[in-house]
Amino acid sequence: MPKRVTNIGGIFFKSADPAATRDWYNTHLGLNAEQWGATFDWRHADDPDKKGSTVWSTFPADTKYFGPSAREFMINYRVEDLEWLLGELKKEGVEQIGEMEVSEYGKFAHIMDPEGNKIELWEAID
Repeated sequence: MPKRVTNIGGIFFKSADPAATRDWYNTHLGLNAEQWGATFDWRHADDPDKKGSTVWSTFPADTKYFGPSAREFMINYRVEDLEWLLGELKKEGVEQIGEMEVSEYGKFAHIMDPEGNKIELWEAID
């Protein structure tokens, strides 16, 4: 059976001025964030030859990407086998928001937690 969540894939939050917020984090905390955000690279604990990354990114305050959640943030969790996990979550009564998407970065899907936080699930292509 695959692991469900293996790591945090990204932290995304809304900002009234994403560019100024990125600049503040760059200046004061040493992030090297570009327009899309910053990437923190790491290695898997159980396989040090395997690399991964976590993304940090600001979004405009009026973004619809976090919807239907009204929260100011969204966390992206890395998973081993997204299609399997979505099947398990469905059996457990967890509703998927929208369809699974496939891109050059991997597979993505969204669910909501009981507190109304939208969660992004990501099976990465490392």
